[in-house]
Amino acid sequence: MTEVLSRGTVTIDTERCKGCELCIPACRPGVLTMSSSLNGRGFRYPELVPGCTSCSACLLVCPDFCFEVFRYETPLAHEVNP
Repeated sequence: MTEVLSRGTVTIDTERCKGCELCIPACRPGVLTMSSSLNGRGFRYPELVPGCTSCSACLLVCPDFCFEVFRYETPLAHEVNP
């Protein structure tokens, strides 16, 4: 197990997403991945894994306004499998 710090988090409106994947390379810590599941419109959508820095890059690049960004006052530690 490895410990990862998250300085924030995002909520993702998965039903609004059209699967353009612009957020994936924009995410500097690399904590967004595309799901294998489909939303109600038939598109894959991003999923968040621990390690978000709340940099807002996903929010700024998303043409469909699917993201809402939140910053923690104190970073949270998460145990993850490498």
